[in-house]
Amino acid sequence: MTYFAYLDEFGHIGPYISRTDSKHNDSPVFGLAGYVLPSAQVRGFGTWFFQRKCELLDFEIRRSGAHPAVWEKKGSSLYTVSNVTKYRELRQFTNRMFNRVRALHGFVFYVGIRKTAPPDRHNPNRLYAKVLLEAIKRINTFCAEDCHPRGNFVLALDEHDQRSNLVAEAARSMYGTSEPRRQLIEPPFHLESHRYQTIQAADWVAGLVGRLGAIWEDPVGYPENNVFRRLFEQRLSQVSRRSGIRG
Repeated sequence: MTYFAYLDEFGHIGPYISRTDSKHNDSPVFGLAGYVLPSAQVRGFGTWFFQRKCELLDFEIRRSGAHPAVWEKKGSSLYTVSNVTKYRELRQFTNRMFNRVRALHGFVFYVGIRKTAPPDRHNPNRLYAKVLLEAIKRINTFCAEDCHPRGNFVLALDEHDQRSNLVAEAARSMYGTSEPRRQLIEPPFHLESHRYQTIQAADWVAGLVGRLGAIWEDPVGYPENNVFRRLFEQRLSQVSRRSGIRG
């Protein structure tokens, strides 16, 4: 079996001190989140997501004047406290998406890190690479240990300005002498999110995980995000595999 993993960023790549800090206050976590599907299910899921996106956000799409196939709504803008509280349709869609991924024999996946380095020692590029390598490791382990027979996977990410360095890091992990990630078929592909429904879906998952990650790691700073725990935490746990945020 070959799997396709679609991941996008959640949280914030910059340093974090506290929610009340005047400068470093965006998010206590950074990571990658999305979903993993058998290759044969990717096209069908992309179509399903496109149709649901058009239903859920019909007014915004029509107002934009853009073709729905190249229009996107960022997950961080979609999954706000106001939206999940006000719009029952968004809550229903989220559970339907989780159900769809599971029905297609896939799973939701996320991996992240709580940011603790002081600003003068914080290295955003190294942080991204560290999270990426951890994601590759975990999905590789899923394919090697949880699949019978062993599976392989292809990894697709949202485009990034450090693409060259990230691909090089991933290639080293594939062919490293100590623990090569043998189930990864190629280094990650970087895709323009507005052209790929599959990456847009990953971005929506990442938007939700980012809200949950903030309250998991800094509950005092993000009490309003309790609504995400109440509405989605249990369901996310049920459909995710080999996922987590390290403190």
